[in-house]
Amino acid sequence: MLGLYITHPQVEIDPSVAVPQWGLSAVGRRRAEAAARKPWARSLGRIVSSDETKAIETAEILARTTGIAVEIGKGMGENDRSATGYLVEQQFEVAANGFFAHPEASFRGWERAIDAQARIVAAIDAVLADHDPDVPIAFVGHGGVGTLLKCHLAGVAISRDRDQPGGGGNLFAFRLPDRKVLVDWAAMDAWDGQV
Repeated sequence: MLGLYITHPQVEIDPSVAVPQWGLSAVGRRRAEAAARKPWARSLGRIVSSDETKAIETAEILARTTGIAVEIGKGMGENDRSATGYLVEQQFEVAANGFFAHPEASFRGWERAIDAQARIVAAIDAVLADHDPDVPIAFVGHGGVGTLLKCHLAGVAISRDRDQPGGGGNLFAFRLPDRKVLVDWAAMDAWDGQV
């Protein structure tokens, strides 16, 4: 059976609100609703979300088709960027490039990539430790830590060239018994469920 890591789609950017409290934009909500109509979403037996608003909103939209309750996973939040707060897009891209290029260093107080990777891997491992591998499961979270998780599962070095396409709302799939990545980033609202 498959495990999915799904990143929240587009958000409503509001510099006056802390980034973890941002919610989905109208576009992001439509994309999550389109994904929820896919057969792969209706087959999910468990959904575990980051505690950030945008991830919870995405998870709840997906869960409506299955009738299952969304669980909040400890340690699944995005890499901690609170030291800088909101950065405009150009500044954010420079920071993100540095985050991935120098995983053992902190960009202006950001959580280091190696620490964020250890945290997300531990969070996923904790959930899967007692999960039935015959039950499809989705983890709903964020692009940065999702990329770090994918690098770990694929056994490759941390690198931004492994990052999801822009805009968010992507997923990758891995086989539950051995956690081998079977599907690289695909748009959540376009993926047909094939591996």
